[in-house]
Amino acid sequence: MENNNLDKKYCKKKKFDFKCKKENAINSLFEVEHFLCNLKKVCNTVGLYKILR
Repeated sequence: MENNNLDKKYCKKKKFDFKCKKENAINSLFEVEHFLCNLKKVCNTVGLYKILR
């Protein structure tokens, strides 16, 4: 009996939530941008360290 209820629960299609997907995409791009910016700072610091060493 419980198995049948679970199957029905998983078979229902969820509505596509454009607003949620948009927010997730914006947040992901924001995180990638910050990661790349921090990576650039690290590369510059390592380069400066090599020069001053």
